[in-house]
Amino acid sequence: MKHILQLVWLSLLLVVGLAGCKPRAYNSDYNLSRAALKQSAKAEAIALADTARPSVQIGDSLANAEEKQPKKRKKKADKRYFMGDRVARGFVKSGGRGDREVIESFSYLAEFQQPDPYAPEKYYYDTKRRKLYKTRGELNPEQHKVLHGPYKKEQGGEVVEEGYFYVGTKHLRWERYNRDGILLAKEHFEKGFLRDAVVKYYEGTKKIKEVIPYAYGEVQGTYYRFYENGQLEWMGQYQKGRKVGLWVKHFDFRARRQYEYQYPKTPYEPQAEPYLVKQYDRHGTLIFEKDKLDKRASAR
Repeated sequence: MKHILQLVWLSLLLVVGLAGCKPRAYNSDYNLSRAALKQSAKAEAIALADTARPSVQIGDSLANAEEKQPKKRKKKADKRYFMGDRVARGFVKSGGRGDREVIESFSYLAEFQQPDPYAPEKYYYDTKRRKLYKTRGELNPEQHKVLHGPYKKEQGGEVVEEGYFYVGTKHLRWERYNRDGILLAKEHFEKGFLRDAVVKYYEGTKKIKEVIPYAYGEVQGTYYRFYENGQLEWMGQYQKGRKVGLWVKHFDFRARRQYEYQYPKTPYEPQAEPYLVKQYDRHGTLIFEKDKLDKRASAR
């Protein structure tokens, strides 16, 4: 019996030893799972290391993303309005055909506004005559359209003048060209007056007394002097600081002329005293014209 138990025990030891000597199964499901886990952990570690330092590719991706974003379009100016006022557009033709044809494109106020009474010249479109005019008096709301907005004058297909109007007065930059497109003159206006003009007022009021034009540091351009009631009194031209051409004095009502004085035509002529060319009475009747007419004695 003892010998039998010893044999059984030796048999069990032999079986266990042989099982321990069995070669490892490297292609088992268990080993494959562990290898996959190690590979995944290694990949995650590399990814974390990459995100911990700057990457050029990341920056490029952001740039590309910004480029793909839709760009905001600039809001276009509404051509139906100019400086806050609603406008309509029109044009007139004159001068015949071909190179002589003149086309004037303009804008005007949709709702009538009377221009500034101090404005020396008011521009408007006459709906009955279908032409553009300028005046120093008041406009007729029933017939006149007050120019307001961009203006362009073309002759033979070439732009010869362009600028802007503000409630019937010249405003901002105005330019004139010859037929070859060469700039002849450029002026800047501020609601009817030259931008650099000196404006003086009657003391203690907002009533304009005189407007002295300046350009390039000297008196240059059209001079205006007003009565206290707002009517134009004197108007004339300065060139290089000197009075030139025709100077006109008005009565204090209806912009009626009273005297016309002649100064040298250019600033390069010798200085001379102005002489009277014409004189009118209060009714607008001519009573004196140099070397032609003199009824001043009977008009008194």
